[in-house]
Amino acid sequence: MDNVYQHFRKDEAAFIDQAQSLIAQAAAEYRPLLTDFLDPRQQYITRVLAGSVDGVKVFAFGGYPHAERCRVILAPDYFTPQPQDYELSVLAINYPEKFATLHHSSILGTLANAGIQRDLFGDIITNGHAWQVVVAASMSQWVQANVTRLGKIGVRLVPVALDDILSPQNDWEPLATTLPSLRLDAVVAHVFTMSRQRAKGLVEGGKVRLNFAATTRPDVEVAAHDIVSVRGFGRLRLQSLLGKTKKDKLKVTVDVIHK
Repeated sequence: MDNVYQHFRKDEAAFIDQAQSLIAQAAAEYRPLLTDFLDPRQQYITRVLAGSVDGVKVFAFGGYPHAERCRVILAPDYFTPQPQDYELSVLAINYPEKFATLHHSSILGTLANAGIQRDLFGDIITNGHAWQVVVAASMSQWVQANVTRLGKIGVRLVPVALDDILSPQNDWEPLATTLPSLRLDAVVAHVFTMSRQRAKGLVEGGKVRLNFAATTRPDVEVAAHDIVSVRGFGRLRLQSLLGKTKKDKLKVTVDVIHK
């Protein structure tokens, strides 16, 4: 694909190189290859890149329908993946529900601080009281042995069958709107109804994450399938770009979770 980098952000170049290498390997060796967990934007990039390579299909699965973070299989035409091919492990978090409350951020922080690379665990899900985390099967025993506390709360992580994965709460609300630009501060300001200056301050203050990674650049452009988390306000996911209005504003569809 000629000059593929011009279609993506500069900071995505390393991932593009990695994805292209795996796609080429899958095509050359005519066998399925499994990635680590990819966020929605990375999955989108992988599908775009694979679309230009004959004979390579892209399959994604994160343990349940519409999972955000998924492992991807790059496979030849003959291959039909089964759930076990994604090598996932679902761990239920046993904790004293009557005396403690868990939060997504504390679970994510504990896993990250334990030294687990982000691409080795997937979604952290809840149905409102029970919690589970999806991890790469190769990490399951290590996580069970080493994650015994979430903050001050003693926990035990117990493997459950993939069929017993929770049906997570779906708090995403669809929104069709227009944006003045795709700058991160502009998107945050518009979706969460605040001034551009305040949104810029949140970004520069380290309170905004783009695809789960911290960024302090208010001018970085949000792209399709990006997820933006704003501490204290919620999350947004840019679903699609639908062209421009007569006044040159960008028509978009966004999913939003308000805190």
